[in-house]
Amino acid sequence: MCSINLNDLNINQKGIVKCINCTEKIKRRLYDLGLLENTPITYIFSSPLGDPKAYEFRGNIIAIRNDDAEKISIETSNKEG
Repeated sequence: MCSINLNDLNINQKGIVKCINCTEKIKRRLYDLGLLENTPITYIFSSPLGDPKAYEFRGNIIAIRNDDAEKISIETSNKEG
């Protein structure tokens, strides 16, 4: 297993959320949407300029800005996909 930030995932790469270190306001919003520690998450696409990026978890798709995604630690296998 490898620990990286959420914004370091490649398209279609999956990971497990380990720690969310965003501001309390953003953290609360992510929790309300179901993004909690130990949640599987997949990077599915980005906006044309690369920020924000869209992620799928628990059957939902949400866009997360890179500034916030770099504060979310995830664990992923060493292989992509």
